[in-house]
Amino acid sequence: MHIFKDTNFDFLGKKVFFIGLSLVLSVAGIISLLLKGGPRYGIDFRGGTLMQVKFQTAPPLDKLRASLQAQGLTGTTLQPYDAPETNQVLIGLELADERQLQQGRQNIERALQAALGGGEAGKLDLNSTSASLLAERLRSSGRLGQMNPADIDKAAQQIADFRNSPPRSGLLKNFDELGSLPGLNPGIITALKNETYLGPFTIRSAEIVGPKVGRDLQKQAILATLYALGGMLVYIAFRFEWIYGVAAVVAVFHDVIITVGFFSLFNKEISLTVIAALLTLVGYSMNDTIVIFDRIRENLKLMRRTELQPLINASVNQTLSRTVLTSGLTFLTVLSLFLFGGEVLNGFSFAMVVGIIIGTYSSIFVASPILIWWKGVAEKRSAARGPVLIDRASGRRKVAGR
Repeated sequence: MHIFKDTNFDFLGKKVFFIGLSLVLSVAGIISLLLKGGPRYGIDFRGGTLMQVKFQTAPPLDKLRASLQAQGLTGTTLQPYDAPETNQVLIGLELADERQLQQGRQNIERALQAALGGGEAGKLDLNSTSASLLAERLRSSGRLGQMNPADIDKAAQQIADFRNSPPRSGLLKNFDELGSLPGLNPGIITALKNETYLGPFTIRSAEIVGPKVGRDLQKQAILATLYALGGMLVYIAFRFEWIYGVAAVVAVFHDVIITVGFFSLFNKEISLTVIAALLTLVGYSMNDTIVIFDRIRENLKLMRRTELQPLINASVNQTLSRTVLTSGLTFLTVLSLFLFGGEVLNGFSFAMVVGIIIGTYSSIFVASPILIWWKGVAEKRSAARGPVLIDRASGRRKVAGR
């Protein structure tokens, strides 16, 4: 499918501007990384506890911070999560000692309870308990008479599923909400009012990662990216010429540096999902570069008398429809994820949005100019050595008389 026909845009005529833009973005990102002491790694890499907490009302962040500090949790971070109306907060606690991880979670829970209160002595928090503990409490209360224990277990599971389903998502605000459950014994609701209370918050998820595991993951993520770049360099050097491989890897490395720089500039965390996005970006950008290089190689056979820069311009124009279709549609997809995918996918989609833009133009304005630059270097060396014969089909050079 061809969107554009017979285009003749002078892409490489603007290479100086885009190379300058790349330098500015790269330097800005590197300076930001240096000033901040490196990337802002998530709990996945640092090690610690990360809890997603949902509140009945808008969470009082200042009060929560004060309560956490009173528990000795001075390194805790609080970050609003998802849309403001969902009343959710991410609480992160970095810990260097693996023995403190579980204790750290318990301290966070105590700090939340101290800040918000709401507890009732001798009662179970219905918004934080499991179905099994709820069933056990109802059976031991003696308030359900001779009700079959299996029916109590079934009712407890039904209540827990109802509580955890949207739009409640873990929080019941009133016992009367349970009245909509089909087949629920009215005596159960009465027993719940006597044996449980509705806490002001619930912990929707909790991740605990040891510092050693975090450091290992960080090392493996860096190695995975470098191995991917090295493997692609070898493949392209074998498939084309070594300079093509170098140009492609430099362009992809440029994409990764700028994308990581954007994460630093916007103070976003780098998690395992972001590493997955960077590796996806490496493959995506490399594929885009290879398509252009393959067309350049074909045109070297067909346009033997054409200078290299006009030849590369022609090659880029010939692949323009394919670039717009693949990059454009992929960009719209990841942009939708970024805008509507929620907080969980935000890091992944942000990396892909930035990476696709940077990766598409680097295939044209970074990788291709490297080929032109190398040709200029080769011609200067050839002039110093004597006349050189160039096989345009393969691009290989041979000194006359050798």
